[in-house]
Amino acid sequence: MSIRLRRTSMARVVAVCGMPGSGKGEFANVLLSHGIPVLSMGDMVRAEVRRQELEESPGIFGEIAAQLRAEHGEDILAVRLADAVDDHLKSHALVLIEGMRGTAERIVFQQRWQQQFHSLAVDASPETRFERIQNRGRSEDGNREAFEVRDNRERGWGLEQIIAEADFLIDNNVELNEFQAACEQWLTNFTNME
Repeated sequence: MSIRLRRTSMARVVAVCGMPGSGKGEFANVLLSHGIPVLSMGDMVRAEVRRQELEESPGIFGEIAAQLRAEHGEDILAVRLADAVDDHLKSHALVLIEGMRGTAERIVFQQRWQQQFHSLAVDASPETRFERIQNRGRSEDGNREAFEVRDNRERGWGLEQIIAEADFLIDNNVELNEFQAACEQWLTNFTNME
């Protein structure tokens, strides 16, 4: 399926949110396949871990994310990412921010892009998410205890609130091909919205 994006005077920004392992990265991959730029907030944390030459472990990514927020404010990752998003908006009708995790980040994006900004939540049950996390093999993933710690930390940033208040919701308690089809359908509908 090919989706053509019309370049309008009002390019749009979508931020995808969801609990760890819900499918944010898979959603991003669908949009990437259509040439839509994706900027990942998680990649910013992973880059900071590498910059500090820290050993990658399940807890370190959360520690660094929390440290950045404590030292520079809850909105630091959003503030750092916004200029890069604006650069992509000069030549793209749609830009995706992958991994919005808190209310402070959403406020930055809403204030920056106003009606051009939309949020989308990907939802999956804790059991489904944990199984996926165990299968994906990222260095920030760990055992069930680490999974619970991470969920609780991200809830503390307001993640559950922004999921509940998202403009769009895609259920991902389904097989991958069904989820990808739902993402494609959402993209078709979204690009046809005025």
